[in-house]
Amino acid sequence: MRALVVFDSYFGNTEDVAIAIGNALKETMRVEVKRVSKLDPKRVKGIDFMIIGSPTRGFQATKKIKEFLKGIPKDEYAHMKVIAFDTRIATEDTDSKVLNRMVKVFGYAAKPMGEIMKKRGAKLLLDPMGFYVEDTEGPLKAGEEERAAAWAKEAIQKELT
Repeated sequence: MRALVVFDSYFGNTEDVAIAIGNALKETMRVEVKRVSKLDPKRVKGIDFMIIGSPTRGFQATKKIKEFLKGIPKDEYAHMKVIAFDTRIATEDTDSKVLNRMVKVFGYAAKPMGEIMKKRGAKLLLDPMGFYVEDTEGPLKAGEEERAAAWAKEAIQKELT
């Protein structure tokens, strides 16, 4: 089984999550971890399992991630299993009532990424997931890399059983 972990990252937090996921999956499959800017979506062939991650910027995924997802040919999605994640600040960690309301309305990056892949024919193995940073630039909250690794392993277990 071939896996591809694709990410975009501004401050390194999403990259840290992607690396943790890649390392966790290496125990059971061939894995590549790649920054989205280093990939051509038309060249994603033969990938069995794709994990896509983006920081939440303006309540959505980065432009590069969205373009990448939409650029993958639909026939490649047809046999692909996928999961999506984002990095975000927990609303409980802010005192901003405006931000909390906006998150309720607009959400985070992971869910729309999962929806794009599912609509294009991929099998979404788990609900999209968010991993938390302590502040806008990070770092990741304690335990988030371990939680990310466990989440990716859960997706594989679900597929293999």
